[in-house]
Amino acid sequence: MPTSRTAIIAGNWKMNYGPQKASEFTMEIMPSLGQLMRSYPRILCLLCPPAISLSSVREVVDAMPAPRIELGAQNMYYEEKGAFTGEIAPAMVKELCTSVILGHSERRTYFGETDELVNKKARAAFAHRLRPIICIGENLEQFESGSTQEVIRTQIQGSLAGFTPEQAARAVIAYEPIWAIGTGKAATAEQAGLVVHFIREQYSEMYGTEAGDAVRILYGGSVTSENIAEFIAHPDIDGALVGGASLKPDFVEIVRKTIDVIKG
Repeated sequence: MPTSRTAIIAGNWKMNYGPQKASEFTMEIMPSLGQLMRSYPRILCLLCPPAISLSSVREVVDAMPAPRIELGAQNMYYEEKGAFTGEIAPAMVKELCTSVILGHSERRTYFGETDELVNKKARAAFAHRLRPIICIGENLEQFESGSTQEVIRTQIQGSLAGFTPEQAARAVIAYEPIWAIGTGKAATAEQAGLVVHFIREQYSEMYGTEAGDAVRILYGGSVTSENIAEFIAHPDIDGALVGGASLKPDFVEIVRKTIDVIKG
């Protein structure tokens, strides 16, 4: 990745770690993680626990301060408030987080989220000065049939439409091939790089080359400390959305290797 864009390593804890376990794990990794973050300025680390654990993780992060370690929510609704039982409003997320993951394949697959809904959430995130991390990606059938570009183009045009020039530059996109999520089968760096480059081209067509050059695009899908360096070395990949490995101390090693690659 070029040094003009700041890398992002985001840990998506999914439905793991309640408040107590989340607090204990954060205390376990913060000393080493904080030391790494102080060693290099061009990287941002996001911890994304379940909503119920955000406050407990926030307390630990505040008590063990380190630069550029922030919290992200795993989801939110687009309405300001109201009778939406079980949902979380953007302003609530903003009290604890700087970022929010939107449109993850699990949200799309299990809960029926559409490109239109993801787009509404993204615009609401921007309205509350939250950084949206908007996920897109194809499933195994689409991948094997050669439909990846068609699927990705449709998701970009639907999920990332209607942004202002400033918003277009601030958005973060996560390319997550669904066939690689939680399967232990990551895309190769070459496969991921080709799709990420295509995403950047499509985004540039929508918002101009300046926004296309500025937008950060992450790879997600069975990312580990063993393969992260290959992805980060690709000029179009700006970091990773890490799933299972973010629940282990190995997450620190992923950040370490990312820094090593960027520093050269």
